[in-house]
Amino acid sequence: MPHATQQADVVTAELDSALRGGPFHVALRAAIAARGLPLQRVQHHLSRHGVKVGVTSLSYWQQGARRPQRPESLRAVRALEEILQLPEESLIRLLAETDDRTGDRRSAGRSYRSLVEASGVLDKLLAEFGAPRDGGLHTLGHHERVGIGARRELAERESHHIVRAHRDGVDRYVAVHHGDPGADPDRMRVRALENCRIGRIRRHHDTGVLAAELLFDIRLRAGDTFLFRYAVEDGTAGVCREYVGGADSPGGQYALQVCFDSAALPVRCHRFTQHSAAAPRGGRQELPLSARHRSVHLVEPRLRAGYVGIAWDWE
Repeated sequence: MPHATQQADVVTAELDSALRGGPFHVALRAAIAARGLPLQRVQHHLSRHGVKVGVTSLSYWQQGARRPQRPESLRAVRALEEILQLPEESLIRLLAETDDRTGDRRSAGRSYRSLVEASGVLDKLLAEFGAPRDGGLHTLGHHERVGIGARRELAERESHHIVRAHRDGVDRYVAVHHGDPGADPDRMRVRALENCRIGRIRRHHDTGVLAAELLFDIRLRAGDTFLFRYAVEDGTAGVCREYVGGADSPGGQYALQVCFDSAALPVRCHRFTQHSAAAPRGGRQELPLSARHRSVHLVEPRLRAGYVGIAWDWE
């Protein structure tokens, strides 16, 4: 018995270490070993969750030969966290974390934001507000200014929205901030800057997502336009290598500006697009860094559904 107990302790320690540091396939393999489940049983449990994944795919995932990419596969990862009794979002997070030794994303070009959104976390938070995805508003223009601090961290983000109501009675907007892996929503601060005030705030600690209700103090009628501005102070995660914007209400203009601290300037920057969380990235274009203003930007005259963002390389 003592030998069995020691062996179980070793397995548990390996799992804890893998969940903290990854990579994804090592953590998955350790979790399956810790629960003592053969892959056929794992597949059976997944099917009970309404997710179909083959034993071969599960084997490839835990060997690192393949990675979950399709929406169905990402739903399977969420289900695996429950089946294997893991902390919520622990495997999803590892799919997006960076490899510090190479600076490359282990997720083969998928952002942490896109993985979090595909996992259903955002829908849960919006449900707590009783808010639909678009909140009764169409975006006419959205300008985001992102600040990268001296520690190369995502320090702050400011958003300026121009919207039009498409139904009567709209008097609020739910702003969502996606922290980088390891971000702490409890230490973030939301500031209402123009034509709004802060209402309820919800946080999802495992993913570093914060959702804040912005109240307008007037009720819009269908067709009315409105402008508001807010900011989120973050600075709670590690090194940031990209910022991704999503289009909940495609069609309007989107501008993204990333500003760097003088003590932390990247060696190169580029823009990219991505149709969905599971899709490969495209539309790569190098962006020149302004020496005087230490910033890069992109402008999408008419934003499509999906993601657009700016990534950069550190020395």
